[in-house]
Amino acid sequence: MSSVVVVGSGHNALVAACYLAQAGKRVTVLERDTVPGGAVSTVERFPGYLVDRGSSAHIMVRHTGIIEELGLARFGLRYLDCDPWGFTPGDGVSPPIVFERDLARTCASIEAACGARDADAYRRFVELWGPRSARVMRAFGGPPTPGRLLRSFWGLDASAGGSALSREFLQTGDALLDSYFDDERLKASLAWFGAQSGPPMSEPGTAPMVGFAALMHTLPPGRAVGGSGALSAALIARLRADGGELHCGDGVSALSSVGDEWLVRTESGREIRADAVVAGSHILTTLDLLRAGGFAPEVLDEWQRRIRVGPGIGMVVRLATDALPAYPDASVAESAHGLQFLVADRAHLRLAHGNAMGGCLPPRPVVLAMSFSAVDPSIAPAGRHQVSLWSQWHPYALADGSSWSSHADAEADRIISEVDRFAPGFSSSVLDRFVQTPVDLEREMGLRGGNVMHVEMSLDQMMLWRPLPELSSQRVPGAPGLYLTGASTHPGGGVSGASGRSAAQLLLSDGRGLRRFLRR
Repeated sequence: MSSVVVVGSGHNALVAACYLAQAGKRVTVLERDTVPGGAVSTVERFPGYLVDRGSSAHIMVRHTGIIEELGLARFGLRYLDCDPWGFTPGDGVSPPIVFERDLARTCASIEAACGARDADAYRRFVELWGPRSARVMRAFGGPPTPGRLLRSFWGLDASAGGSALSREFLQTGDALLDSYFDDERLKASLAWFGAQSGPPMSEPGTAPMVGFAALMHTLPPGRAVGGSGALSAALIARLRADGGELHCGDGVSALSSVGDEWLVRTESGREIRADAVVAGSHILTTLDLLRAGGFAPEVLDEWQRRIRVGPGIGMVVRLATDALPAYPDASVAESAHGLQFLVADRAHLRLAHGNAMGGCLPPRPVVLAMSFSAVDPSIAPAGRHQVSLWSQWHPYALADGSSWSSHADAEADRIISEVDRFAPGFSSSVLDRFVQTPVDLEREMGLRGGNVMHVEMSLDQMMLWRPLPELSSQRVPGAPGLYLTGASTHPGGGVSGASGRSAAQLLLSDGRGLRRFLRR
């Protein structure tokens, strides 16, 4: 039985570990943190409150088939649909926009809020971009080889012609929205949904990020019962059931290739020999581990210079409250179950992004509110609620050289006040709070530069180019037996697990090829 060491316990690393253990490999997962799961983990921040450290709503993993392939329901994983999956407050003149899984009900809400033309346009948008987004998910499900990408999209919208179709995929999200809709609040809502991937919708190639909203009418975002970390907990249980091991509190300090084996050194001084290594750490952290293990520094330096982490994406304020946000003209059932888009126009988004690029705080925070205790009461004490406020964009390094510690509380106040703009009186419901600035995200979960997507999700760092063309195969040139997984690799950030499955499949495939070679 060959042995594999998995570096890190993020959800992609755990997915890879589970597939490898299922295939009969002797798998050991090493995690520096005392809490496994990376950004897919849940802890008790306040007494009686189970609070996510990173992700909260799971979208992509529910479309990959991984949950079913690994039988995670048998290990306690259960999802609740976030339906309605999106909500945009009213503007004092028009009613709220409620995005439900049911397309007809969503179109009725859009007609009431934005008019019949936009309702008809939204139906056309979903009918066209639903199948397109399903093909994107298919492309995300395996390695980004040219052949696989071609097969994923072959035959799609054949009547449109390849040139027209590629142009539509490569356009900006804003251009896509302008081509369909008139109402700015509707466009801002969908732009804010698309921007959860990181880039602003003014960047080329972001149209599919907007188009992904159409897939929410097939299967909406899911909330794991007990918190986001329930996914990682189920993966760990599956891993152990197949004989795999997880060790927390002792991170890897160096990776060295010794003959046909890998020597893995830990911070406590342990040395573990393995036939292969799957690195689920941030790509820059993985390069540091190779550097410490004696890998060619000039190569590592050149790769590191070319990988763009970006200025940072955002920050989070986790709240314990005694009430949910109360939006005018909306019921809790309409507003509290999904993603609450607290935007009225795209200028709000553009100003925040522009300031972040200059190293400045946004003139007004752009907030996505999530109140999943309304869906899963088990994460808060009886009669209490938990609200997470994600605010984008906030730079990791501030242009004036000041420390984030001097801004954290004031910025958290501004973020909470932004909810008050749409749900008056919300701030009076706050009982406790935990603030995660970009620096905190890096310190706690290893998210370098505060980027929750690891490296920028820009067109030139996606698919065949993520994180670099020579590393996009999830292998490292000159380091046979080392495989890459995690948000630094295709398909990028978000909770999908696809990169972990791909890494495991590559390792198993390479192993079969090696055995065939040795038998000749």
